[in-house]
Amino acid sequence: MLEAARKTIEYRLANGGGHTGWSRAWIINFFARLKDGEKAYENVLALIRKSTLYNLFDNHPPFQIDGNFGGTAGITEMLIQSHAGEVELLPALPAAWKTGYIRGVMARGGFEADIEWENGKLIQAKITSKLGNPLKLSYHGKAIELKSTEKGKSYTFKEGASELIND
Repeated sequence: MLEAARKTIEYRLANGGGHTGWSRAWIINFFARLKDGEKAYENVLALIRKSTLYNLFDNHPPFQIDGNFGGTAGITEMLIQSHAGEVELLPALPAAWKTGYIRGVMARGGFEADIEWENGKLIQAKITSKLGNPLKLSYHGKAIELKSTEKGKSYTFKEGASELIND
């Protein structure tokens, strides 16, 4: 199914897709969901270079907010995904974003995340439970599951040799 989705996206791009900000934003999100950080990043650049004005508005007269909101959503999707019952860290991190952080991003299940990475690898993630739900957190095939979390409490995770570690 993923390969079929990839072929559909590539066909769309080869035949005129991505020429508006909202369309390019969709492409960013699609590649992020396919965990292809390099293709997602390539399309972030295309969105900025071809569809963004100097004031950062999406350039499709008179103005389309879809490219702005969708581009932001796509960048977030590159850094954190929270579908399929888990919160996944840095699923589509491109090589160009070698070192960085994101703060206060929300994930499904009522979790707020602060994520920091260096040299393309997770340094730490602080996850704050807003609702007290169970948490399954994953990073590069490593996972940790907390059967319950305490509402309002923060949990810090670091990558260990073979697993995620809850400090």
